[in-house]
Amino acid sequence: MHILRIEHKVPNFEGWKKAFDTDPIDRRKSGINRYHIYRASDDPLYVIIDLEFDNLEGAQRTLAALRKLWEKVEGSVIFNPQVRILEMIESITY
Repeated sequence: MHILRIEHKVPNFEGWKKAFDTDPIDRRKSGINRYHIYRASDDPLYVIIDLEFDNLEGAQRTLAALRKLWEKVEGSVIFNPQVRILEMIESITY
């Protein structure tokens, strides 16, 4: 499994979430199996999103689509997106 981890500031969480919920990149069609949204405990305007994929290629394609989207919204909906593709090595549930 691969995770596309995105971190960025937002000017307004509710406004950002509304934009996220419109699903401008069609998450299901992009190969995303699941996503998680986090906010920093000490900064509710700092958002972290984990997008889960079955394979690296899906994560890479989605990242390319997101970079095109971010060109249009950076500075208004999000600020300074940081991204990394991770490979899940182990996950344990207790």
